[in-house]
Amino acid sequence: MTGLKLMKAMDVEAGQVMMEGAVDVTMRMLISGGDGAPNFAMRLFEVGPGGRTPYHSHAWEHEIYIVEGKGKIVFGEEEKPFEKGDFIFVPGGNMHSFINTGAGKLQFLCLVPVD
Repeated sequence: MTGLKLMKAMDVEAGQVMMEGAVDVTMRMLISGGDGAPNFAMRLFEVGPGGRTPYHSHAWEHEIYIVEGKGKIVFGEEEKPFEKGDFIFVPGGNMHSFINTGAGKLQFLCLVPVD
Protein backbone atom coordinates (compact mmCIF):
# COMPACT_ATOMS: atom_id res chain seq x y z
CA MET A 1 0.00 0.00 0.00
CA THR A 2 1.26 3.46 -0.84
CA GLY A 3 0.93 6.47 1.41
CA LEU A 4 -1.49 9.34 1.57
CA LYS A 5 -1.92 11.35 -1.64
CA LEU A 6 -2.91 15.00 -1.23
CA MET A 7 -2.60 17.32 -4.21
CA LYS A 8 -4.32 20.11 -6.08
CA ALA A 9 -6.31 18.66 -8.97
CA MET A 10 -4.95 21.32 -11.33
CA ASP A 11 -1.38 20.15 -10.54
CA VAL A 12 -2.16 16.81 -12.24
CA GLU A 13 -1.35 16.88 -15.94
CA ALA A 14 -4.36 16.92 -18.25
CA GLY A 15 -4.31 14.65 -21.27
CA GLN A 16 -6.44 15.11 -24.38
CA VAL A 17 -9.14 12.43 -24.75
CA MET A 18 -8.46 10.95 -28.19
CA MET A 19 -11.37 8.51 -28.38
CA GLU A 20 -13.38 8.79 -31.60
CA GLY A 21 -16.30 11.19 -31.06
CA ALA A 22 -14.59 13.21 -28.30
CA VAL A 23 -14.61 16.97 -28.94
CA ASP A 24 -12.49 19.30 -26.76
CA VAL A 25 -12.21 16.90 -23.79
CA THR A 26 -9.31 16.50 -21.36
CA MET A 27 -8.88 14.11 -18.44
CA ARG A 28 -6.77 14.29 -15.27
CA MET A 29 -6.22 10.92 -13.56
CA LEU A 30 -6.44 12.01 -9.91
CA ILE A 31 -6.43 8.61 -8.17
CA SER A 32 -5.71 5.22 -9.73
CA GLY A 33 -4.47 1.75 -8.99
CA GLY A 34 -0.93 3.13 -9.16
CA ASP A 35 -1.72 5.16 -6.04
CA GLY A 36 -2.68 2.01 -4.16
CA ALA A 37 -6.43 2.41 -4.74
CA PRO A 38 -7.67 -1.18 -5.13
CA ASN A 39 -11.30 -0.45 -6.02
CA PHE A 40 -11.99 2.93 -7.64
CA ALA A 41 -10.27 5.43 -9.91
CA MET A 42 -11.12 9.15 -9.74
CA ARG A 43 -10.82 11.16 -12.94
CA LEU A 44 -11.46 14.85 -13.58
CA PHE A 45 -12.83 15.65 -17.03
CA GLU A 46 -12.98 19.09 -18.61
CA VAL A 47 -15.11 19.74 -21.67
CA GLY A 48 -14.85 23.01 -23.57
CA PRO A 49 -17.90 24.99 -24.73
CA GLY A 50 -19.68 22.99 -27.43
CA GLY A 51 -17.53 19.95 -26.64
CA ARG A 52 -18.65 16.41 -25.86
CA THR A 53 -17.46 13.05 -24.67
CA PRO A 54 -17.86 10.16 -27.11
CA TYR A 55 -21.22 8.41 -27.31
CA HIS A 56 -20.18 4.99 -26.00
CA SER A 57 -20.87 2.18 -23.56
CA HIS A 58 -18.86 -0.23 -21.43
CA ALA A 59 -19.50 -2.86 -18.78
CA TRP A 60 -18.73 -0.72 -15.72
CA GLU A 61 -20.75 2.04 -14.08
CA HIS A 62 -19.81 5.73 -13.84
CA GLU A 63 -20.42 7.82 -10.76
CA ILE A 64 -20.34 11.48 -11.78
CA TYR A 65 -20.28 14.76 -9.82
CA ILE A 66 -20.60 18.04 -11.73
CA VAL A 67 -17.95 20.42 -10.36
CA GLU A 68 -18.46 23.34 -12.75
CA GLY A 69 -20.63 24.34 -15.69
CA LYS A 70 -23.74 22.88 -17.23
CA GLY A 71 -24.60 20.41 -19.92
CA LYS A 72 -26.73 17.47 -20.85
CA ILE A 73 -26.28 13.74 -20.74
CA VAL A 74 -27.37 11.65 -23.67
CA PHE A 75 -28.34 8.31 -22.15
CA GLY A 76 -29.72 5.82 -24.67
CA GLU A 77 -32.71 7.63 -26.21
CA GLU A 78 -32.95 10.21 -23.39
CA GLU A 79 -31.36 13.65 -22.99
CA LYS A 80 -31.33 15.25 -19.55
CA PRO A 81 -29.84 18.60 -18.48
CA PHE A 82 -27.49 18.93 -15.51
CA GLU A 83 -25.55 21.68 -13.78
CA LYS A 84 -22.95 22.38 -11.10
CA GLY A 85 -23.71 20.44 -7.92
CA ASP A 86 -25.65 17.63 -9.64
CA PHE A 87 -24.56 14.00 -9.52
CA ILE A 88 -25.27 11.26 -12.05
CA PHE A 89 -25.17 7.47 -11.89
CA VAL A 90 -24.65 5.76 -15.26
CA PRO A 91 -25.15 1.97 -15.01
CA GLY A 92 -22.78 -0.18 -17.03
CA GLY A 93 -23.82 -1.38 -20.47
CA ASN A 94 -25.64 1.83 -21.44
CA MET A 95 -24.80 4.22 -24.28
CA HIS A 96 -24.00 7.70 -22.94
CA SER A 97 -22.30 11.01 -23.69
CA PHE A 98 -21.78 14.25 -21.76
CA ILE A 99 -22.24 17.47 -23.74
CA ASN A 100 -21.26 20.96 -22.61
CA THR A 101 -24.22 23.28 -23.30
CA GLY A 102 -22.81 26.26 -21.39
CA ALA A 103 -20.63 29.20 -22.34
CA GLY A 104 -17.79 28.15 -19.99
CA LYS A 105 -15.98 24.90 -19.34
CA LEU A 106 -17.79 21.85 -18.00
CA GLN A 107 -15.84 20.05 -15.28
CA PHE A 108 -16.89 16.75 -13.69
CA LEU A 109 -15.46 14.06 -11.47
CA CYS A 110 -15.93 10.52 -12.73
CA LEU A 111 -15.39 7.50 -10.48
CA VAL A 112 -15.02 4.09 -12.09
CA PRO A 113 -13.73 0.67 -10.98
CA VAL A 114 -9.92 0.47 -11.14
CA ASP A 115 -10.05 -2.47 -13.57
